[in-house]
Amino acid sequence: MGAEQAVVTYERRDQVAVVTMNRPDYRNAQNSVMTYALDDAFYRACEDDEVKVIVLAGAGKHFSAGHDIGSPERDIDVSYPRRAGLWWDHTRHTGGESRFAREQEVYLGMCRRWREMPKPVIASVQGACVAGGLMLAWVCDLIVASEDAFFADPVVRMGIPGVEYFAHPWVLGPRVAKEFLFTGKRMSAQRAYEVGMVNQVVPREELESATAELAENIAEMPGFGLALTKKAINQAEDLMGLQSGMDSAFGLHHFAHAHNAEVGEDSLSGMNARSMKQAQQKQE
Repeated sequence: MGAEQAVVTYERRDQVAVVTMNRPDYRNAQNSVMTYALDDAFYRACEDDEVKVIVLAGAGKHFSAGHDIGSPERDIDVSYPRRAGLWWDHTRHTGGESRFAREQEVYLGMCRRWREMPKPVIASVQGACVAGGLMLAWVCDLIVASEDAFFADPVVRMGIPGVEYFAHPWVLGPRVAKEFLFTGKRMSAQRAYEVGMVNQVVPREELESATAELAENIAEMPGFGLALTKKAINQAEDLMGLQSGMDSAFGLHHFAHAHNAEVGEDSLSGMNARSMKQAQQKQE
C-alpha cells in the first residue's frame, strides 16, 4: 500500500491480537486488498505463541457493509496469489469461469480458512454487518454486538440465494434463516441475541471494553485446550452438514449469477451498493 493508509491494522494487547478493518469511508467494504490483508493478520496472530485470542473489529461507524461492489478502490480485475485453493487466476478467464474461480478463493475459500484458525476469534460488531460482513462475523467463534448493530443478507433482492459462506441455517436455524433471507430485512442486535447468533449486546460506548473483557477471560484458559475445543465444536457442526450444505448453496449461488447475466444486464441483476441500500431503506 506504500504511503497509503493500511486497510487492516494489527495490534497486540498482551495475549489478545486485535485485527481491525480500516476502510471507514466505505463502511469497511471488503475489496481484495482487504481480504488478503486480513489473511496476513490472521496468519500473524496464529503464528504468535503469545496470542491466545483474536478480536476482529471494524473502524468507524460500521463493522462491514459487505463485499466491495462499487467503491473507487474495487479491485475485482486485479490478480492476487491464491491461498485458499488451487483454482486458476480469475483474471485470465471470463464469464462464469472467472467468477467461480475468484469467489472460490476470496469469498468461500478464505472464510473456510479463517473458520479453522486454532485460536478463539471474537467479532466486535457495531453498525452495519451486511452480506459479506455477515460472513466475517460468522467465521468468528463469538460475537459481541453494540446496541446499534444490525445484520442483513439482502442479496435475494438480486435473485441470489444468500451470500457465498452460506451458514444461515446453522447460525439462525431453518425458519429464522428463511425469514431473514425471504424478507431481506435488518435484524437488530437484540433479535440476533434472542435467536442465539450473538453472545452479548452492549451499549456502543462499551463495545470495545466488553469485547476486551471477554477476550481476556478466554485467554486465561490453556491455549491447546481452546484449540481442541474449537475443533471439536467445528467438527460437530460439519457433521450437521455445514460443509456440504455450503457446497450445494455455492453452486446455486453461481447458477443465479449465470441466470441474471443471461436474462438481464449483468450477474447482479442490475443492482449496486447504492440501489441495494435504497431498496432496503424503502422496505423498512
